[in-house]
Amino acid sequence: MVSILGIPLDENSSFLKGPSKAPPLVMDAFRSKASNKFAENGIYCGERDRVSYIGEMQLSTGGAAMDSIRKTISKELDRGQKVVSIGGDHSITFPIIQAYSQSYPDLNILHIDAHPDLYDNFDNNLYSHASPFARIMENNLVNRLVQVGIRTLNTHQKSQAERFGVEIIEMIDFNPETVFTFDGPVYISIDMDGLDPAFAPGVSHFEPGGLSTRDIIRIIHQLKGNVIGSDIVEYNPDRDINNMTAMTAAKLMKEIIGKMVLL
Repeated sequence: MVSILGIPLDENSSFLKGPSKAPPLVMDAFRSKASNKFAENGIYCGERDRVSYIGEMQLSTGGAAMDSIRKTISKELDRGQKVVSIGGDHSITFPIIQAYSQSYPDLNILHIDAHPDLYDNFDNNLYSHASPFARIMENNLVNRLVQVGIRTLNTHQKSQAERFGVEIIEMIDFNPETVFTFDGPVYISIDMDGLDPAFAPGVSHFEPGGLSTRDIIRIIHQLKGNVIGSDIVEYNPDRDINNMTAMTAAKLMKEIIGKMVLL
């Protein structure tokens, strides 16, 4: 029912490399005997008929890497699977959504992040991790994009949000009791820097004043909509402390899987 896919790509990171090392560490945390594979809603995420790890992609570079990601996701969707992807940087979301939009024409995205990632052109890189949601929206791949936890909104990205009709809940306005409701399928994209660095120090871009782990778990649990896919990106092991961010990423993955399976 749910395929977990490692996507070790960080060539589109603008500041620090490192997220390409994340997938095996998140999987180690997911399997760790220090915890267990139960989500808080009671779903056991270790049953092979429910959840399977299909491994880590072997990727080239540039457009070829993007095309490979899109094709791999499409193959899983054609098998009737829902996919949770472990990045990698946030650039992986664009080819994933290209695939998902073919299977789910009424797709919506709930995006949790410190940054809106809406740059029209960042570092002259079409696939920059600062631009995936600009690519998604300009290609009309989703009906609705809701962004939560944003706390770096500049003039250009605000203009982009207005251009594309993006719904942004900035961190300064965030209410932890908000229930997000979607008509149609929902894809959840979580950038680990959406969390306050106190909860997830293993990220390239520290942005204080962010969400707590419990805030994001509450968002997932209270969400009303059919969750059909997710990615967890921008974990940078090179900056982590005691694998704390890996464990947090694995925890969020369990809660998302639990939500997918329960629906």
